[in-house]
Amino acid sequence: MRYDYDYLIIGGGMVADAAAKGIRERDESGTIGIVGEEPTAPFPRPALSKKLWTDPDFDKESAALATADETGATLHLETRATSLDREAKVVGTVGGDEFGYGQLLLATGGHPRRLDGLEASDRVLYYRTLTDYDRLRELAAGGPDVAVVGGGYIGSEVAAALVQNGATVTVYHPGERLLDHMLPDSITADLEKAFTDAGVTLRAGVKVEGGESGDGSVTLRLDDGSSVEADVAVVGLGIEASDALARAGGLEVAEGGGVVVDERLHTSDPAVLAAGDVAQYPDRILGRRRVEHVDNADQMGAVVGRILAGSDETYDHTPMFYSDLFDYGYEAVGTLDASLETVVVDKGEGNAVVYYVDDEEVVGVLLWGVWDSTDAAREVLARHSRPTSFDGLI
Repeated sequence: MRYDYDYLIIGGGMVADAAAKGIRERDESGTIGIVGEEPTAPFPRPALSKKLWTDPDFDKESAALATADETGATLHLETRATSLDREAKVVGTVGGDEFGYGQLLLATGGHPRRLDGLEASDRVLYYRTLTDYDRLRELAAGGPDVAVVGGGYIGSEVAAALVQNGATVTVYHPGERLLDHMLPDSITADLEKAFTDAGVTLRAGVKVEGGESGDGSVTLRLDDGSSVEADVAVVGLGIEASDALARAGGLEVAEGGGVVVDERLHTSDPAVLAAGDVAQYPDRILGRRRVEHVDNADQMGAVVGRILAGSDETYDHTPMFYSDLFDYGYEAVGTLDASLETVVVDKGEGNAVVYYVDDEEVVGVLLWGVWDSTDAAREVLARHSRPTSFDGLI
């Protein structure tokens, strides 16, 4: 089957939704096609590990983005794009369909990092999609014993969500403390106490090397040669940029992954743009980088949509990210790398601002329990310096 669109978006996530709505801000009638691998319409991913688990008054209908209804875009779901002919302006799919375009947006996002030998199954979830959420909700209803593999951003959120919904949870992670690659010791100590007080078992200094799933359980192989069993395994080891289509089309791709774009989100082909998790872009404050968070998806998606429809703007937003874990929460801007020098400014009542310093320059700001200060954090980062005093900056 052959389809043709004025605007073709590859990827069915939050960037696709924001881009379609951005297009409609400037072009009311141009045809929009969205081609996505997932079986569901664009959906806000943060809700999958946050509010859908913790707010009983919040449900999938409340979170739905209504992309097609609000923009008139045609959704092609469960469709994987595999080839890009930039001369003919055609994208091909694994099923043999062809999609012609006037302008193309690559919003392919990322795919979860996988463990060798541990295949996804009904009981092994590489957690990322609404389908994963639906399956985990079904499993969680029985109060299962869940092994969470990874103690980072997603692993910590999923563990907190599950234990608050009746599951028995054990987190396996290679660090000394949960989230210790991001957070200073003064914060991780209190955070770990919140997890253990809630009933989560933390297995620090442990790597899961593989495993297998059976009809009713999962066996995980650990790096010390031992094995453990659980009813369910949820793997949260981060994502890798899904840039295979860009590579297939001969576009410039960064060495560490991600499609290289300029400040107007154009690739090396002026008819092809990229945005979201897959885009490696020049941040106006922090330099060239790739960001995997919702604020970037929303803001960059809206901007790229307007650019596709003729806007002359550039993308000049430095995105923030956030998390909620039990009674703790934070917002942050920039690089949170606990191996850097960290300066902790105590704000009282367990709240703090943490500055991450690299080569005499603040490169990241963590707002732990401190809200509505991300603009101030951006101002600190934009100075590209080490303050003589950190008190009073935020």
